[in-house]
Amino acid sequence: MKNLILIIITCALINNVVLNQFLGICSFLGVSKQMKASASLGGAVIFVITIASAVASLLYKYILEPFEITYMKTIVFILVIAALVQIVEMFLKKKSPSVYKALGIYLPLITTNCAVLGVALTNVQNEYTFMESVIAGFGTGVGYTIAIVLLAGIRSRINEEDLPAPLRGAPIVMISAALMSIAFMGFSGLAL
Repeated sequence: MKNLILIIITCALINNVVLNQFLGICSFLGVSKQMKASASLGGAVIFVITIASAVASLLYKYILEPFEITYMKTIVFILVIAALVQIVEMFLKKKSPSVYKALGIYLPLITTNCAVLGVALTNVQNEYTFMESVIAGFGTGVGYTIAIVLLAGIRSRINEEDLPAPLRGAPIVMISAALMSIAFMGFSGLAL
């Protein structure tokens, strides 16, 4: 149990997929304009990464390894991720059209989000068990959600401020993301 808790903390805070590994930056910067869209995308990413980690772990252990076709892992994992994103997209389109519209192009971008693929590949590289893979996927999704919701909160405050013209828009967002990344480096001392 201690190992699983350590994996969650490591994935969410210490090795945050966005602020430490710099994966998934596209949707992180693009969707973080609104708090609701950020939280919704975070929820979708948690779901997709967790399920993708579970499915990828099973496929790797019971199909790719026994048939000695581990070199196909990247292609197989991309197909799994694409299928999961399609399921999430269909669900949101039917059950929550406003969230679906708010996410816009960024929902299909989860398919190509390197964070999702990176987690599946990292789980295999770290030789995680099935449960460890699921927990690592969940922790990574939580870390992504923390980062995007924090940036959305910062951006909502920034929009209320009177900034010098050269800092408005993308420059101040990049500076804010960089400062968040530096702040998250403080969690590196948590590693045991």
